[in-house]
Amino acid sequence: MALITKKIKGTEDVLPKDSYRWQFVENIMRNEARSYGFKEIRTPVFEHTELFTRGVGQTTDVVQKEMYTFDTKGGESVTLRPEGTAGAARAVLEHSLENDGLPIKASYFVSCYRYEKPQAGRLREFHQFGLEEYGTQSPAADAELICAAQSIFDRLGIEQLRLEINSIGCPVCRAEYHQALKSYFEGYTDKLCDTCLSRLDKNPMRILDCKSPICSKIAEGVPKITDFLCDECREHFDAVQKYLDAADIKYTVNPTIVRGLDYYTKTVFEFVTDCIGAQGTVCGGGRYDGLIEELGGKHLPSLGFAMGLERLLMLMDTQGIEIPKPTGCDLYVAAMGENAAFKAFEIIKSVRDSGLIAETDVVGRGLRAQMKYADKIGAKYSLVIGDNELEQGEAEVKNMESGEKTRLALDNTFAEKFSILEITDDKAFKI
Repeated sequence: MALITKKIKGTEDVLPKDSYRWQFVENIMRNEARSYGFKEIRTPVFEHTELFTRGVGQTTDVVQKEMYTFDTKGGESVTLRPEGTAGAARAVLEHSLENDGLPIKASYFVSCYRYEKPQAGRLREFHQFGLEEYGTQSPAADAELICAAQSIFDRLGIEQLRLEINSIGCPVCRAEYHQALKSYFEGYTDKLCDTCLSRLDKNPMRILDCKSPICSKIAEGVPKITDFLCDECREHFDAVQKYLDAADIKYTVNPTIVRGLDYYTKTVFEFVTDCIGAQGTVCGGGRYDGLIEELGGKHLPSLGFAMGLERLLMLMDTQGIEIPKPTGCDLYVAAMGENAAFKAFEIIKSVRDSGLIAETDVVGRGLRAQMKYADKIGAKYSLVIGDNELEQGEAEVKNMESGEKTRLALDNTFAEKFSILEITDDKAFKI
């Protein structure tokens, strides 16, 4: 019988045999976020469409080409989130989190959705980890955020990453830069793609982010934004670099970085690798001091970053970084007969309650098949219960690696004694 459907193009399944890899990376991220004072926030997978058109920006590729937008039965336009920041900012504003004290530090794991051509490192459903900080305009916060990202990469053992930073200024100095860009690109109107031509008047900085080879080549000769920074933005960017120097974080200034979303101001940064092909940006972020105001709130300077989990795992595979597999089954209890099955169920419940992993047969296998399954799942110990063991009130626990056997009573002390045996045998065997 043929399958009635398969997974949608641009999506991937994370199977049980692979989920430990995601959990390992996520746990490191959670621990690092906690050490920097960030607490988790969870927001809906879909929002009102205007949140993204206002927050992300009408001139971005995300809004113009990539969003999954649809009308509800009630006639509302909603959009599957294409990124995590806008939703987090909406939640901060809606729930007045600034009343709890500043800065607000939030972390998240989100699934995101963008309609674009699937390729290695670029899916239509993808996952991000992010940090968001609200209520500080200090350059120390910019550097701290970058340090947090670097710490995660260090703990994962990732190498061959380069940190590139830039400042795209504030609305004041950016207005002058926009004029310089417009004057520059007006000399190439016969070569720019249609999308970039539409951006020329609205937001010429978006042309710098165009993926067209022709537009990218033209953009190589544009004026540098760092030459147009006002005194305040220049001082802020200089201070960010001094803090990074103090933390011994290596970086290069790349004046072409603008990021792909309109809400960014001042500091922008990316962690980039050449190990996974064209989609080499594994983390990107920066400051977006005007975002909360754009969404209808009072001025609340903000910053954050997001890193793609799929690209991160791809990079770890490319670099041969081994992710430790989780602990397997501690005890497999094989049963022969109905009464033995009930006893086996009782024992595994007590062993699980003690914090260990225990399994027994639930599909009706014979004894031989049960033991093969115990070996397949990597059980450390096995216990066989039949009528004789029930009559004697005890049975042999077998170390599956050494073959050593130990008799234990099948009473309410079993779990405690097995826990001691497991710890003692494990240490002895390792020696």
